[in-house]
Formats: sequence, structure tokens, C-alpha cells
Amino acid sequence: MSDFQAIDALLASAPPDRTPLPTAEERRQRRGELGLSRAQVARALGVSPSTLGGWEAGRDPSGDVREKYAYFLQQAQEKVRHRTAPAPPAAAAESADDSAALEAAAAVDDQAELATPQPCVLCGQPARHEVAGYPQHLDPAECATSTPAPATAPAATPVASSPARPAAVRPGKGVRIVAAGRRAQPADAEPDLIRQAVTEALTQHSGDVEAATAALVKRAIPDAMALLDHTRKGGRYDVVAHPWLPDVLRKQSARGADQVWEARPKWTRPELPAGEHQVTALDVNGAYLSALKTHLPIGQLEHSTGFDHDRRRAGIHLITPPAWEHDAVLPNPIGSRDEPGPLWVTEPTLRLLLRLSGPKYHLCDPPEIHESFTSGATENLLEKFRIALKDARDRAIADGDEVTLEYVKAMYSKFVSTLGESNYNRELYRTDWMHLIRSQAFANLWWKAHRAHDEGLMVVRAMGTDELHVTGDWRKVFPEGRGVTEVKVKDVYTVGTDPAPTDDS
Repeated sequence: MSDFQAIDALLASAPPDRTPLPTAEERRQRRGELGLSRAQVARALGVSPSTLGGWEAGRDPSGDVREKYAYFLQQAQEKVRHRTAPAPPAAAAESADDSAALEAAAAVDDQAELATPQPCVLCGQPARHEVAGYPQHLDPAECATSTPAPATAPAATPVASSPARPAAVRPGKGVRIVAAGRRAQPADAEPDLIRQAVTEALTQHSGDVEAATAALVKRAIPDAMALLDHTRKGGRYDVVAHPWLPDVLRKQSARGADQVWEARPKWTRPELPAGEHQVTALDVNGAYLSALKTHLPIGQLEHSTGFDHDRRRAGIHLITPPAWEHDAVLPNPIGSRDEPGPLWVTEPTLRLLLRLSGPKYHLCDPPEIHESFTSGATENLLEKFRIALKDARDRAIADGDEVTLEYVKAMYSKFVSTLGESNYNRELYRTDWMHLIRSQAFANLWWKAHRAHDEGLMVVRAMGTDELHVTGDWRKVFPEGRGVTEVKVKDVYTVGTDPAPTDDS
């Protein structure tokens, strides 16, 4: 083959020009104008809702899925254009007569038959169809939530003409609704993703609890991301899922760590009074779950210098921590750190130090802030996600449902642990969030230690996110149980001995 033939063969094998994609704003607008949710479009493209969210924030897809996405956007534009185009006079006259038929056709387009039955979003029983992407009984008589009609009731309207989800109407009350993308829908129509997943797993494994639990734990990360997307519908903020990160948030080596200090406590009281002491090791329930309520940066982190702290922003900060003079009774708020000098800490650690240096506590001097990487923040970014997990956890405990309990625990613990550089969660890459949530869990434990000390208990140890050792009547301070706001006993042991009797006794 000559050189020119080789060049011709190379050019012939080159891939065709890629279809150009519209701007991020146009992508969101075209989907929204058709009233489609991210979940619906993502399902059709074979990707996750978070991935689609990244494309609508400006990232471009690659490979075959790019062409699929470009095709969807082109067809969506055409559909919107046809909708808004003025109708000819004859067609306009006919449209009034055909409105009912058009509504029925649109309703039928929103239905699909399932290959295998799935739990109905309304009653939980197996359904053979889905409406707007959710498994549901088409015939109200088949749904366990329906009420039998009186004998004199008129014949039911054909399903094809009215397949809308039943409204949550109660006597004397209105319909409680929630946001669903650009639309609203009855709250009772919201699918319970956790319950559905557990039901499906138990069905697939013929009721084998261990097998179903193992399968659910294995899929905990993608399921947690799907739940996050579901709870973010109608949210006020568009989260930057893959932001630029400063070098301090990047690992220094393949197996090393970055430069952020999470203030993990590993503290033991240096000395106890003479005598024998009964120590109770308390286990704080759902530490990471509670820590999801923390100030999280929404966008990309921006650099600043100086002492000023803006409470409307959150991120990481290079500080010189203050001296701590209470180590004999309480752990240091920055954790067990031997090296002096400045260090990078997270927002929860900085806010803890600033609060302790304030007039109410005055336990230390204010920290000195040298520089920061922050973004606009909110404490409620993951609140609906947290509440959904908490409610499922509470129900599982009340029902003795260990399958759901282990599944939910895996969802929130793996969600936090894979937010950084992980091969298991590439939909949301926020190393800063991972550090902030962990640090919030450590700060929450510190406040429990302070509360125990303030209520007259003797704090003996504080470790990790969920372990607090105390002496005294701790039940007067902390409620006992398995709930997120409660603690349970992990261990009881004795330290010290009774003083030896003297000769005069």
C-alpha cells in the first residue's frame, strides 16, 4: 500500500462528525417544555438521572450515548415546534371536537406494560403496567388502596381515558401535593423507592432474607444516588456534581490522603479520681445519617484570604487552631493532633471552634483563618434525602425489618464514603462534601461529650463518630433506644479498685 493509500484508508476510517449539542440551558429547557423528568429521560437513554443532570449543567456525553442524547434533543425541539405552530383554520375547527380523543391518546402514551410484575406505588401489590414510569394498577378495582364502589354507582370510566394517579383526597381536606420536576402531583403518588427495592429483592430471592440483604447492600450506592435524585426534584439549587478541586483536596499519592484534617477524636481522659468506677460505653445511632444535615457548598470552591468568616458560605479553611486547656475533662475540638501549626480544617470544625470561642462558652480563643476555599452553601441541601432515609430506618426498627435496616445503613454510610475519589460512585464527585459530613459527625460527638460533662457525668473516652464512654446516670442525659436521636449501650466495664482498708478501720 502506498503512503497516499494509507492516508486515504486512515481518513475513511475516521469517525463521522459528531452531532453538535445545544447549550446547557437549552438542554434543560427542551426537556422541561415537554414536561419530562430527568428520571424519565435518563431511563430512555440508559443512564442515571445524576449523569443527565451533569449534561444539563454543561458536561458533554461521549461515545454512542452522545448521539442518542443529541437525537433526543433534536426530536424534543421538533415536538415543541409542532406544539407551538399555529394550526390551519380547518384543523383549528376540528381541534375542539377532537380534544377528548387527544387527551386519551396522550394518556395511553404515558402507559407501558411491564415484562415482570412490580410493586404498585400506591398499594405495594404486584402490578403489570406502569404510568409515567411508575408501576401502578390501571384498574382501580385491582389496587388494594381502592374502596369498593356502592352497588348503585355508575359504570367505571374506561382506563384509557383517565389513567391519572388517584388524588390524595380526604373528607373535609384538600389534596396534599409535592413538586415533581416542572409539575406537581399528589403526595400519595410519590413512590417509596426504598420499600420497592426491598420488596423486589425479597421477591427475586424467594424470601431468603440473607440473600436479599446481600443483594441490597451491593446495590446501595446507585440506589442512594437514585434516591438523592428523587428527593432533589424541584430543589432550589443545581449542584455542581464534578467541580474543580484545589490541590489540598487531592490525594498526595495513589494510596495517600489529601491535606484536609477532619478532627476525628481519639481521646481518653488522662486521669480518674481514686476508687472504682463503672464506665458505660454508649453507641450513638446513625452518626453519619445525622451529619447529612450540615452546611455544604453548592458550587465550585473559590479561593479567599483573611480572617473574616462568611456564614453563608462553606468549604475548607487553613487555620492556626487555638490552644486547648481542657484536655483533662473534654477532648480537643480539632481531634487528636500532635503537630503544631496551621492545618486545613472543614466548615463544621471551624464553626465549632468559633462557637466555643464566643461569649456563651469562652472555652478557647478564636482560631486564626489564613485562607479558604468556599462556595455558597445551605444546611438543607440533603435534608429531604436524610429524612427519607431516617423515616425508612425508623419504620424498619419499629417493624423489626432487619433487611430494610441494613439496606438503609449501607445507603448512607456508602454514600458518604464514596463521595471522594472512588471507583464505585462517579455520579457525584465531591471530596469536600465527604470531609464536611465526616467532620460534622465528629463535631456532633464532641457536643454530646460536652453535654455529658455539663450535666455532671464524667467523660472517660470519645472515639470516632459514635462512641462515648461516661460514668454516672447517663439515662438522665441521653434517651436510650435505637432511634437516631437516641443511644444504646455498647459495653459496661469497671476501671480502678476500691481503696485498700487502713489499719484504723
